[in-house]
Amino acid sequence: MDASVLSLAAESAPSAGGAELAQVAIASGFGATLTAALLILGFGHRSGRLGVLRWAGNLSGRVLGLPGWAALPLTVATPTLLLALFGLTWDESLHIDSGRDPGPLANPSHYFLLVGLFGVFSAGWLALVMPEGGERPGPASVRITREWYVPVGGLLTMVCASVALLGFPLDDVSHRLFGQDVTLWGTTHLQMLTGAATAVVGMCVLFREGTIAARTATAAGEPIGYARPRLVQRIQDALSYATLGGGLLGALSIFQGEFDFGVPQFRLVFHPILIAGMAAFALVAVRALAGPGAAVLAALWFVAIRGVITLLVGPVFGEAVASFPLYLAEALIVEVVALMIVARARPYTFGAVSGALIGSVGVLAEYGWTHVWMPLPWPSHLLPEAVALSVPVAVAAGLVGAFLFCGLDRREALTTSRPALATIVLSALVIAGVIVGLRTTDPVDARASVTLTQVRPAPDREVVATVRLDPPDAARDADWFTTLAYQGKEPLRLDTLKEIAPGVFRTVALPVHSRWKTVLRLHRGSQMSTMPFFLPGDAAIPAAQVPATASFVRPFTRDKEVLQRERKDDVPLWGERAFALLILAISLGLLATLGRGLMHLARSRDGEGGADGAAAAPASAARRGQPVA
Repeated sequence: MDASVLSLAAESAPSAGGAELAQVAIASGFGATLTAALLILGFGHRSGRLGVLRWAGNLSGRVLGLPGWAALPLTVATPTLLLALFGLTWDESLHIDSGRDPGPLANPSHYFLLVGLFGVFSAGWLALVMPEGGERPGPASVRITREWYVPVGGLLTMVCASVALLGFPLDDVSHRLFGQDVTLWGTTHLQMLTGAATAVVGMCVLFREGTIAARTATAAGEPIGYARPRLVQRIQDALSYATLGGGLLGALSIFQGEFDFGVPQFRLVFHPILIAGMAAFALVAVRALAGPGAAVLAALWFVAIRGVITLLVGPVFGEAVASFPLYLAEALIVEVVALMIVARARPYTFGAVSGALIGSVGVLAEYGWTHVWMPLPWPSHLLPEAVALSVPVAVAAGLVGAFLFCGLDRREALTTSRPALATIVLSALVIAGVIVGLRTTDPVDARASVTLTQVRPAPDREVVATVRLDPPDAARDADWFTTLAYQGKEPLRLDTLKEIAPGVFRTVALPVHSRWKTVLRLHRGSQMSTMPFFLPGDAAIPAAQVPATASFVRPFTRDKEVLQRERKDDVPLWGERAFALLILAISLGLLATLGRGLMHLARSRDGEGGADGAAAAPASAARRGQPVA
C-alpha cells in the first residue's frame, strides 16, 4: 500500500531537494544580464558617456533636498525594499497554503523578492558610482581608487543586499545537501533575512551623509534642490527619519513571520522577546535621531506598510492572513522616556530605560493585542517568563539602538570608545544567550486515542475528531493546544479544541484528503510535540501516507519531525554544523561591517575627507554633482 501511495504521489510531488538545473541556469542568466547592465550604466556615467544618472540624480535631489548620489539611490531603494517585503510575505503564505515550489521560477512571489533585493543592491551601486571625478561625497567618504570616493552608506547598503542575494544560491546548496528546511529560521533563510533587514541601516547612513552634504552646501550659500525654510527642512528630515524608522521596524519584523501566520516551530515565549527587542532597537534610534513624535510616526508607518501588504496577500490574493504587532504602546513608552531623559544628551541611559519598560509594560500591551488579533494568543501563565526574558533582550537592543544613533549623529566618543564597544559586545552576547537558551525538549510519554466522525465524504473528506489524551492532564497549562491543517492549496486552518470532559477534546471539521497536512500540536513549557491526523504520501522525500482511519491511537512526537519531514535524516551532523558555521560567519561579518561603517561615520568631521583625512569637496560640487579639480 505504501509503495502504491508513493507511486501516485510521485506524479505531482515537487522536488524536496534543490531546484532544477535548467531553472538555476535561467535565473543565473538573468542575474548576470542585470549585473552587466548595472556595470555599463555605472561606468558609463563615471566616464561621462552616459548622462541618465546625472539627470535622474539632479531631479531626485531637487525634490528631496539631497545630493544626487544620496537622493537617487534612496529613491530606488525605498520602493524596492517594500517590494521585497511584499514578496517575502506572499512567499510565506504560498508555502503555508500550497507546500513546496514546483521550481523557483514557478513561484510568483520569488520575482517580487528577487527584484526587490536586486533593487536595493542596485541602489547601493548607484550611490557608489554617482560621485564623479574626484568628488568626495560627504565627510565620511571611503576611497576606492586614487580618484574614486564613495559614501559609506552606499557601500553598506550594497554589502547588505549582496549578503541577502548570496543566500539564494546557498539555500539551493542547502536543499541539495540536507533537504528542504521548512522553517523561516533555516540557516540560509536567516542569512537572507539579516541581509535584507540590515540594508535599512545602510540606507539610514546614506541618508545621514546626504543631509550632512546638503547642510554644508546650504551653509556655503548654495542650497541643494528647491528652496525651503529651515523649519520646513527640519520637518522633512524628521519625517524622512521616521519613514526609515518604520521601514526598519518592518524589516526587523520579518523574523517574526512564523508567529504572524500561526505556524511557529519555536517556543511561544520567543514571540514577545522578538517584539520587544525589535521595538527597542528601532524606536530608540529613530526617537533620539529625529526628535519628538518620531517613534509614534515610525510605528504608524509600520502599521500602514504591513496593513496594505496583509490586505493584498490575504483578502485580495486569497492566501493565509499574516497578523503583526502594533508597536504603538512601545512607541509611546519611548516618547515618554525621552521627555524624562534627554535622549540626545544621555543616549545609552535613554536606550536602557526604554528597553526595560518595553520589555515589561510593552510586552503586557502586546499581550492584550494578541487576544484581539493574533493566531496564537499568549496565555496569561506565559507572562512571567515572557517579561523576565524580554527585559534583558530589550535593554540590550535599546543599547544597540543608542549605538546606532551615536554613529549616525557622529558622536565619536560614544561610538568608538572602549566602553561603548564593550557595551555593544555585551548586549549582543545577552541577546544571543537568551535566544540560544530557548531550547526545546523531547515530549513526555503522551499519546492520543482518536475517533473520527465523517462530516463530508470523499474526495473532499472532512472529519470531526474526538481526542482522548493519555495522561488526561497532558495539555494542562499548554502554551498552545491546536489543530493545524495546511498546504491543502487553500488558506491554512488553525483552531483550538473544545474540552468536553476531563482529558477529552473535540475538534472543528478537519480536511483529511489530497495534499492537506492535518495535525494536532501541543506546546507546553519547553516541550513541543505533534500528532498527525493525516499526512499525504510524498515520493520526493520519500514518506508514506499517514492515513486518517476511523479510529487510531498515536503518540505525540517531536514537532519538527512532522513539520520538517522534508529534511534528510542520513546526513552527518558535522556536515550540518559546518554549513551552519559558514552562514554564521557570513552574518557576523556583515554585522561587524555595519559596526565599522558606523564608527567610520562617527569619526568623520565636516571639512574632512574619508579615512585619509583629506579635504572634502566644495559644496558646489556636492550640489551639482560635478568633478572636483
